[in-house]
Amino acid sequence: MKNFTQILLIFLLSFLTKTTLAQLSTDSVRLNQLGYYPDAPKTAAIYGAGKGGFILKTAEGNQTVYHGQLSENRTSPFSAKTTRIADFSAFTKPGRYVLEVPEIGASYPFEIKNQVHDAASRAAIKGYYFQRMSTPLPEKYAGKWARPGGHPDVSVLVHPSAASPLRPAGTTLSAPGGWYDAGDYNKYIVNSGISVGTMLAAYEDFPAYYDTLNLNIPESSNALPDLLDEVLYNLRWMLTMQDPNDGGVYHKLTNPVFDGMNVMPHEATKPRFVVQKSTAAALDFAAVMAQGSRIFKKYRQPLPGLADSCLIAAQRAWGWAKVNPNVVYDQDAINSSFDPDIKTGTYGDRNLADEFIWAACELYITTKSETYYKAVNLFPDEKMPLPSWPQVRLMGYYSLLRHAGEITDVARKDVAKLKVRMVAMADGLIEGTEKHYLNTVMGHSKSDYAWGSSSVAANQGMAIMQAYRLTQDRKYLNAALTNVDYLLGRNGTGYCFLTGFGSKRVMHPHHRPSVADGVTEPVPGLLSGGPNPGKQDKCPTYTSDLPDEAFTDDDCSYASNEICINWNAPLVYLLGAVEASTFSTRSN
Repeated sequence: MKNFTQILLIFLLSFLTKTTLAQLSTDSVRLNQLGYYPDAPKTAAIYGAGKGGFILKTAEGNQTVYHGQLSENRTSPFSAKTTRIADFSAFTKPGRYVLEVPEIGASYPFEIKNQVHDAASRAAIKGYYFQRMSTPLPEKYAGKWARPGGHPDVSVLVHPSAASPLRPAGTTLSAPGGWYDAGDYNKYIVNSGISVGTMLAAYEDFPAYYDTLNLNIPESSNALPDLLDEVLYNLRWMLTMQDPNDGGVYHKLTNPVFDGMNVMPHEATKPRFVVQKSTAAALDFAAVMAQGSRIFKKYRQPLPGLADSCLIAAQRAWGWAKVNPNVVYDQDAINSSFDPDIKTGTYGDRNLADEFIWAACELYITTKSETYYKAVNLFPDEKMPLPSWPQVRLMGYYSLLRHAGEITDVARKDVAKLKVRMVAMADGLIEGTEKHYLNTVMGHSKSDYAWGSSSVAANQGMAIMQAYRLTQDRKYLNAALTNVDYLLGRNGTGYCFLTGFGSKRVMHPHHRPSVADGVTEPVPGLLSGGPNPGKQDKCPTYTSDLPDEAFTDDDCSYASNEICINWNAPLVYLLGAVEASTFSTRSN
C-alpha cells in the first residue's frame, strides 16, 4: 500500500509539474487566440525555441493531428529576443486545437473554422453601443454591463471661447447623444470625425456583409443595418455641434476637468461646455456629413430629409472653414484668456491641409461639383501617411479610389496615379513580413509603437485591404490577416487586445465604466491602446521598456491600456473586411 501511495504521489507530482510548466510556458507560443480560417495562412511565433518541430493537437491534448518544422531563428528588431515561426497553413480541418512545441509548451486553445472572426467583428461594432451617452443601457441589450443613462447634455453651456453675437457665453444649447470618446466622458468632433468616417468607409466597401449583422441594439428591428444605426447615434450628436448661425463647428463638448475613475456616467453631473470652434472640427465634420449624405440617401423613406440635412451641414461647414482656414485649437491660449480653464483632451492640430483634402474629396464625390476638387492640392507631397486623428488625407484618397467609376474628367488622371501609390504603399508595408520575428506587418519599426499602437496595426490592415480591393491579389489579404493575428495575440505582449476575447485578455482597461461598474469583466468589444514606450502615464506596473512590450494591463495606464473610438473604428473595418473576404463563406 505504501509503495502504491508513493507511486501515486510521484505520478501526481510529475503530472502537476508538467501541467504547471506548460501553463508557465504557454505564453511563449504567440498566436491568434481566436483562430484561423480553414483555407487561410496559419502561423504562430514561438519565443525562445530551438531547432525542431511542433505538433498540433486537439484542444483536449489527446490526439495529434499535424506535425511541422519550425522556421529558422529570427531576432526581434527591438531586443535580443528570438522567435521561430510555426506554419500550419496546410492543416485545414475545422476544430479546436492547441499548438505544442517540445521544451516550450502548448499554446492557448484556438479554433479553425469558417467565420472565425465573426464574434469579434460584431463585438467591435457593439463596443460603440456601450459608449452611448444620454440614454440608459438596459440589460436586454447590455447584459451585465447594463447601466443608467448619463450626461443628458440637454443644457450645455457655451464656453466664453465659443461665444458669438447670437450665442454669447453662458447661453445653453442641447447636444444629447453621441459616444464617449475614450475612457473619459467627453465628446470631441475631431476624433468623432475619423471614427465615423472609417466606419462609413467599412459600410461603403462591404455593404453586403454589414447588412447581415444583428448586433442586439435597440434599433436592430428597424430598416437600417445595425452598423449604420450605431453610426447615426453619433452623427446626430455631431449635427448639434454646428452653430446654425454661421456654420462653424464647436471643437468639443466637455467637462472642465476629467471625472474620477470610479465615477459611473450617471454619477458625473458637473457642468458641461461646448468649447471654441475650430477649422479641424469644421472640416472633419464636413467630410463625414458629405459621406453620410450619400450613404443615407438610400434610406430616404425611414430617414426622410437626413441625407439632405447632412449635405447642407457639410457645405456650410466647408464654407466656414474656407473663411476661417487656420483656426487651431490651442487649449493653453484658451485658458490664458477665458474661465473656466479646460483641462480635458485637446485633439489640437496645426497642419490642416489634410483635413481640407479629406473634406474636398467627400464633397466632390457626393455633389460631383469640381469646385471642391479644384480647391485643394490633392498631392502636396509624395507621402501616404496612415490615417490618424491629426492626419486624415488617406481618408479622402480611399474614397476617391472607392468611387473611381463615378468621378469626372478632372480627377481621372489623379486617381490613376493614386492607384499606383496605394499599391506601392501596401507593398512597402508588407515588405519583409515573411522574415519578421512575428510574421506580421505590424512591428517592423519602432515608430509603429506610438500612443494607440493597436490602431496603427488596424490602420495598416485597412490600407493593405485597399490594395487587395484594387488588385484582388491574395498576398494583400494574407498580409492584412497577419495584423488581425497581431491584435488577437501574436504580438510582443501575448495579450489579445480586444476586451472580452482571448485566453490572455485585457481585464483592466483605462475605461471609467469598466472600473466603476462593479463587474469583474470589462465592457466587451473595446480595443486596448497597446504597447507605447512613451509611457506618458508613468503607471508603475510596466514590466518592460521595449517598444513591442511597453504595455501594462492596469487601469492607471491611459498611455497603453485606454480605449478610444478612433482605435475601434479601423478594427471594425479590418475584421469586417476579412469576414467579407473569400476566406469566410457566410452562412447568413
